[in-house]
Amino acid sequence: MMQRRGLLIILSSPSGAGKSTLSKRLLAWDPSLSFSVSATTRAPRSGEVDGSDYNFLTETEFKRSVAEDGMLEHAHVFGNFYGSPRPPVQAAIDAGRDVLFDIDWQGAQQIVNSVLGQHTLSIFILPPSIAELRRRLKSRGQDSEEVITKRMQKSWDEISHWGSYDYVLVNDDLDRTFADLQTIVTATRLRRLQQPMLVTHVRKLQTEFEELT
Repeated sequence: MMQRRGLLIILSSPSGAGKSTLSKRLLAWDPSLSFSVSATTRAPRSGEVDGSDYNFLTETEFKRSVAEDGMLEHAHVFGNFYGSPRPPVQAAIDAGRDVLFDIDWQGAQQIVNSVLGQHTLSIFILPPSIAELRRRLKSRGQDSEEVITKRMQKSWDEISHWGSYDYVLVNDDLDRTFADLQTIVTATRLRRLQQPMLVTHVRKLQTEFEELT
């Protein structure tokens, strides 16, 4: 069987559109799919495990990694640095394994413009309506009304960048949206670019053909 090159699968959406649920379903659907563990300079919270929840780095270590092109994307948020380390992602896709990213549009653009950009698959998840988005945020029961209002204000900024993604899905039915997501991933895995061994196979076919003539 031909070995394929792995994909960097990017899922983005405003908070409440279903991105986290779809990510969990993807990981359960294909156990070979791994989740990109972000690096951060913030202190670990109670119960968080280094290398599992985050890769915890000092600010000096983080900046050195950025300077050495060791981060596919990075940002400074509320006084701390966050980013996606490149080495484990590079190793995974070279071995034919896909890596899933749950990031915002800014991080997505950085990855698309990185050295691994040609192997990305970016998908944006839209809510069926703004009213439904707010209802989903309220139904979580996790945030105060003030936090929900802030999330809603940020949501339009996220939605406004939908046009920069390869695929856009409207999540009005979770099962149907996940089925569409599976189809997109399966088809993109067959992209010519993801199958480097095709060149060798075609050359073999050419040799066989020449031997017949």
